[in-house]
Amino acid sequence: MVQKAKILLVDDRPENLLALEAILSALDQTLVRASSGEEALKALLTDDFAVILLDVQMPGMDGFETAAHIKRRERTRDIPIIFLTAINHGPHHTFRGYAAGAVDYISKPFDPWVLRAKVSVFVELYMKNCQLREQAALLRLQLEGGGKPVGDSKEPAGLLAELSARLAAVEEQAEALSKQLDDDSADAAAVATAAHLERKLTGLRRALDALEPGAGSGAPSLPSQN
Repeated sequence: MVQKAKILLVDDRPENLLALEAILSALDQTLVRASSGEEALKALLTDDFAVILLDVQMPGMDGFETAAHIKRRERTRDIPIIFLTAINHGPHHTFRGYAAGAVDYISKPFDPWVLRAKVSVFVELYMKNCQLREQAALLRLQLEGGGKPVGDSKEPAGLLAELSARLAAVEEQAEALSKQLDDDSADAAAVATAAHLERKLTGLRRALDALEPGAGSGAPSLPSQN
């Protein structure tokens, strides 16, 4: 069973959170509510999120300050943030949102279809990254075991073939996603995130190829998962 991604919804108004849940329920992911910046930061201490929808105008800690805290934490700095605001203060206000680390800035009332499409892109990228981490974990177990089978009686060559096939499936999905982003003229941030994922996949493929018989001695270094 594929684990669902978590999406963090941050807004001080319950009716706005309810509206976001209604719009995003079709994605069939786990939606987590936070009614303040402080509550959002607390949720981010324990859970991993695919994307954060963050209201700008909130009492106490506003969206800009909340985003600044998120970007200062190593654990959460790479989570995409989509700012939502009911007030359009012009280019300067929008620039402040991007400067705070947002990947997008949407004014209310927003088109539900557009918002859902934007969120779905980051959910898909998150799921691909999760798949990549799983493949890397299997490779590390193989390397640490000195070439011995992991978890079953498979020969090393058979396990490498299985890992290669799994990685090929992820590579194919990542390539299709990149083509889709290009075709849809997606946000530059989403395209950059997809390109980063492809670079990590390339590094993982090189590490796996180095394990093949006749590829030379010595354990290859695996790509960073940051």
